[in-house]
Amino acid sequence: MARKESLKKSLPGLRRILPRLWPYVRKHRALTGGSFLVLFLEVGLRLLEPWPLKFVVDRVVVDTPAGGQSGIPYLDRLDPMALLTVCAVAVAAIIGLRALSTYASTVGFALVGNNVLTEVRGDLYDHLQRLSLSFHNKAKGGDLTIRLITDIGMLRDVVVTALMPFLGNILVLVGMLSVMFFLNWQLALIALVIIPIFWLSTVRLSKRITGASRKVRQRQGAMAATASESIGAIKIVQALSLEGVFNRSFSAQNTKSLSEGVQVKRLASRMERTADVLIGIFTALVLYFGARLVISGSLTPGDLIIFLTYLKNAFRPVRDFAKYTGRIAKATAAGERVMDIMEQEPEIRDRPDARPAPAFEGDVRFENLSFGYEPAQKVLSGIDFQATPGSRIALVGISGNGKSTLANLLLRLYDPDEGRVAIDGRDIREYTLQSVRSQISVVLQDSLLFAASVRDNIAYGTSEATDEEVEAAARIANAHEFIEEMPEGYDTVLSERGGSLSGGQRQRIAIARAAIRKAPILLLDEPTVGLDEENEQEVTEALEKLAEGRTTFLISHDLRLASRSDEVLYVENGRVVERGSHAELLQGGGRYATLYRLQQAESSKEERGAFTR
Repeated sequence: MARKESLKKSLPGLRRILPRLWPYVRKHRALTGGSFLVLFLEVGLRLLEPWPLKFVVDRVVVDTPAGGQSGIPYLDRLDPMALLTVCAVAVAAIIGLRALSTYASTVGFALVGNNVLTEVRGDLYDHLQRLSLSFHNKAKGGDLTIRLITDIGMLRDVVVTALMPFLGNILVLVGMLSVMFFLNWQLALIALVIIPIFWLSTVRLSKRITGASRKVRQRQGAMAATASESIGAIKIVQALSLEGVFNRSFSAQNTKSLSEGVQVKRLASRMERTADVLIGIFTALVLYFGARLVISGSLTPGDLIIFLTYLKNAFRPVRDFAKYTGRIAKATAAGERVMDIMEQEPEIRDRPDARPAPAFEGDVRFENLSFGYEPAQKVLSGIDFQATPGSRIALVGISGNGKSTLANLLLRLYDPDEGRVAIDGRDIREYTLQSVRSQISVVLQDSLLFAASVRDNIAYGTSEATDEEVEAAARIANAHEFIEEMPEGYDTVLSERGGSLSGGQRQRIAIARAAIRKAPILLLDEPTVGLDEENEQEVTEALEKLAEGRTTFLISHDLRLASRSDEVLYVENGRVVERGSHAELLQGGGRYATLYRLQQAESSKEERGAFTR
């Protein structure tokens, strides 16, 4: 029982991984079953392989007909030279068929593994995209990439290159031991003793290999996260001269990964060499006692050859167990990291009774809404306001007071703790996520563009957009002219994150992407931050055209932009402390009016400074 528990502790992840992989394998049961049938054929041919040699030794070389009786009348009637010919042909045929069956089973299992690998990776990628924003805010992008690409690749070692062949080798071991007991039970017992001895010697090493492999995978995930973070923010890293800081962090992790990787190799090699020594010792014992049985006439020379051949082949699973243990341990550690993601439940998901939303008119209401990213810390409290169809609402106030959180709740990236967000009088949680989000266009402060053509980047706003619709959206965004001037126009492929464009150009393509969606609700989150005066004017004009006829929410620190809205809400400490039109709030002389006058004074000061220069 203790040994069983030790094994469970040495490879604990397999019990967790294999049930999750089984549904994928089951889809390919015909191919899997065929591969196992061919594997069984290979096992049978391995069992047959030494028998022609036995007949040659007993009937042709040593001439002991009684010992060489096969029970097959045809073979027993053959003269020695004819038997030699038949056995030579049989050896060639058996080896040839075994080679074909080995090839077929290897290819079959490889196809199963690659199909499973592809499906698991696709499902994991889909699952990652559906996980809630709270998960992604805490996770590290580089580590997730390692799990998606590298860790799933290592799962193939569990399913194909280790586990399935290992099961086949176990069948060989069982078959050969059965024949050995049939020939001579005393010698078979000597051979059998190696298994529990080997088991005891490797269980402890298996546990250490698994632990070390898990550390290696975690370290590689940390390295990927560091590299992804620094490369993704290379502009800031270089501007702040942080290269040395990130280099030292990466180098420390890299060195530890090297040390832990060497430890895994050392332990696996130690296990393999232990297996070699034990097999050598027991082969010598079988040879010694078997030869004595041959001399006494209790065993034929051919039988001893079968024993020694079986001993060599039958203990391949024992030797492979040492080799596969390290591989399975590393794959198990990787598989556990994949399962950690697969078992994450999205916090925001469709309710069981959710239905597709109808076409929205654009009446949006936040009803007595409260929310906190952490249970004990409320970001929003008692938010209650309404935006009628086609109206423009500006959310202003100092940073960190919950304005962008309101946008996240409207998009249902989070759900409120209390109250509700309603569109056209119905709680948005009654509808499917996709049907709600597809009717909200978004332009963010740092609008992400993808490494694809300009046309594709705009068309990502909706499915099946025509070229005419893409160009019309670009004209709304004041982007058509500069797109036409690009090397290949709308077919120009952008660099990652749109780094080859200016900030204003990126923002106008993002506006075009929002425009092509033709959604009744528009969400603008700091759309003009960081733009120079010329680009800001172009983007502002584009936003004016985009907002026409749409219920628009503008989050901005620029009160000149906010002043064009129908209603302005001043948010402070998670509450709406002032609301009204721009003129009403100025007349009220509250926080909004004070902040507006400060911005106007700052703007006048900058203009005077520019004039004197």
